[in-house]
Amino acid sequence: MQKKATANMNNVKVEQKRQNLMTRLGYQFTDNSLVQLALTHRSFNSKKNYERLEFLGDSLLGMIIAEALYQRYPEHKEGILTRMRATLVRQETLVIIAKQLQLSNQLILGAGERKGGGRQRASILADTVEALIGAIYLDSNDIETVRKCVLTWYGDLINNVSEQKVLKDAKSRLQEWLQALGLPTYELLETQGNAPDQIFVVQCQVNVPDFPVIVQSGESRRIAEQKTAELMINQLDKSYIS
Repeated sequence: MQKKATANMNNVKVEQKRQNLMTRLGYQFTDNSLVQLALTHRSFNSKKNYERLEFLGDSLLGMIIAEALYQRYPEHKEGILTRMRATLVRQETLVIIAKQLQLSNQLILGAGERKGGGRQRASILADTVEALIGAIYLDSNDIETVRKCVLTWYGDLINNVSEQKVLKDAKSRLQEWLQALGLPTYELLETQGNAPDQIFVVQCQVNVPDFPVIVQSGESRRIAEQKTAELMINQLDKSYIS
């Protein structure tokens, strides 16, 4: 009898946590299994976890942020908008969102991941934000609902993004990521067009076995190198941290 009462009490606490989360999300799920799935890491369930929702949410997030930037910065060219979007959807920004939503204590993790600090792991927090976006879309079947939630979460982050912040030294952050593995190398592959409208194509390579090179272009060699470094960081995070 006591065990049953304890179980019921635990269920009430879990339900209350979920309700509090939905309040912070600004969305009430009709299908609670979707929010449950969006919070479930593969360390808890290798087959039923947030990875497919993350895939969906990643695409939705990119589209929503791209449209918001297009509307709010009509004077900016495509290259700048692309870098602004990369800044807003990268892991560091998604972790800010995750902390605002207080996701760490909502995560459903395996015992090993919990003991290993999974609740504070940046890649898991960022992935969960994207998974929740996918879950809201599937539950509501309404892109406008998803857009409203995402833009509310981002708040002033979109208004405050700037070229200076976009170009915060991604090359230095990549060096910090690699640390003992050695410095990344950058190579100018091609210069397209004539000055002052040239486009520089650069590749970045890291001393990680079997890891592909990253190629990006920009209005200057420095911008192209920063873009390759930013994308390399994102790829390394996905491959070696998540």
